[in-house]
Amino acid sequence: MPSSATLRRSPSRSRSCTSADRDSAMFKAAMMKNRKASQRRRFHRCERGAAAVEFAIVVPVFLGLMFATFEVGWFYFVNSQIDSATVEAARLIRTGRAQKLGFDKQEFYDAVCGKLSALGTCDGKLTVEVRRFTSFNELATDASSIVCSDDAETLIAGLPYDPGTDNDIVRLRICYLYQTLNPALGVNLSDRANGKRRLYGTFVSRNEPFTAGI
Repeated sequence: MPSSATLRRSPSRSRSCTSADRDSAMFKAAMMKNRKASQRRRFHRCERGAAAVEFAIVVPVFLGLMFATFEVGWFYFVNSQIDSATVEAARLIRTGRAQKLGFDKQEFYDAVCGKLSALGTCDGKLTVEVRRFTSFNELATDASSIVCSDDAETLIAGLPYDPGTDNDIVRLRICYLYQTLNPALGVNLSDRANGKRRLYGTFVSRNEPFTAGI
């Protein structure tokens, strides 16, 4: 049978065990906290995959800027080709060269297309209109729109070719259906269906008296 002294020490031993358990739990919690803090520090220090993440962020922006720059540059090049072809074709009429060579509608079209050889074929892209006016007042009141290759076939077939003769007022209008390079990435310059854009060239002049020396 346990002695009275042993019985008196039992509560003290019980309290000692409870305190030890509490200390052990606190120690485990502190260790867990330190472990989590260490893991967070290792996570912040870890740079594996950083280059791939930066690459994935930067590359789409870089490609977009590159395509946009090329698209705009090519667009201005095509536009300058249209302007140059318009001026040179109008000179053929103004100086009487087209008339002296007896150009008809198709031959003059081919002459204009030849000045756009850097842009490839003209089929389905280019329309040419040559109209003569009796006065600048008549020209000013003309409200007809430029016909392009994506308009109705009847409008395209009805395009006039009248280069006139000495001192006549002649207007040359060109429409070129430009195909944008990549409207989905970079900059979208299209204003028509299927990523296309209309480019215009217009030149008005009075013919020289080219028959005077004949």
